[in-house]
Amino acid sequence: MKKLLFILCIFICANAFSQILSSNLEKQTIALGEVNHFVVKINNLNNQKVSSAAKNELLPFHFEAIKDSIGSDAGSYERKIEFAVYEEGKFTIPVLEFKVGDKILKTIPYEVEVVNTAQKADQINDIMKNKEVKLEVKDYWELYKWYVLAALGIIALIIAIIMFVKWGRKSKNSSAAATNQTLKELDSLKKKKYIEEGNYRSFYVELIDISRKFITKQYHVPADVLLTDDLIQRMKENITISLENEKVVEDVFVRGDLVKFAKTFPGQDTMEKDFTDIREFVKRSSKDLEFENLRKDV
Repeated sequence: MKKLLFILCIFICANAFSQILSSNLEKQTIALGEVNHFVVKINNLNNQKVSSAAKNELLPFHFEAIKDSIGSDAGSYERKIEFAVYEEGKFTIPVLEFKVGDKILKTIPYEVEVVNTAQKADQINDIMKNKEVKLEVKDYWELYKWYVLAALGIIALIIAIIMFVKWGRKSKNSSAAATNQTLKELDSLKKKKYIEEGNYRSFYVELIDISRKFITKQYHVPADVLLTDDLIQRMKENITISLENEKVVEDVFVRGDLVKFAKTFPGQDTMEKDFTDIREFVKRSSKDLEFENLRKDV
């Protein structure tokens, strides 16, 4: 009798001080995507540490953890997991291990069946009726401002391209090119030292020839084929050429004809002045074209 009581006391003491693990699965059949709860509890810890899988990693792959919380104190441990499964079929929560001190405690396995409760013939209704909202101007602006700004940017780019093609390229390819080329030809003429040597006939022949080619290119007047009188008349009729430039061309060309037929013999000062006047005329021609473009735009 005493031995029986002794064994019974040992059994009671062992159960009183040993850890007790329990687990609970809320539902074993759930709908697709429905939230389910799995709870693991351990009692009689006696300040022993519990080790298990990291948060959100306790359950297998198909079980999508939504919330994984752990609560513990000196005497108990509780782990609550909210999860959902997004695939139809039967899935198993296997035996899970929890280490308490040097002892391994294990849960029992659970089978979870996931079913799709939606049917093809089911009618889907809105939870609440659509609400009409009146939009103000600022609301429309917030909705479409980037489209408006993009459209304005494209329009501005197109205008810039048109202006460049119409004025920039034309000015660079024709006016500026003709001016630069003529100034180079005048510099070449200067280097021949016709003025210093008093070779006035060669000087005026080349000076007027250079000027005629320039007028033809710059003002689109056929100066290369017109006689001096006819050219001067055409220039007077051409409103693009300024009066100042027209006067320079007339004086130099008339003097050049007189030199050509040996009716006048200009000195170095006169030749220097005529050369300088023609050179300045070439430089000023771009202003004539700019004014003409403005006049056409108006």
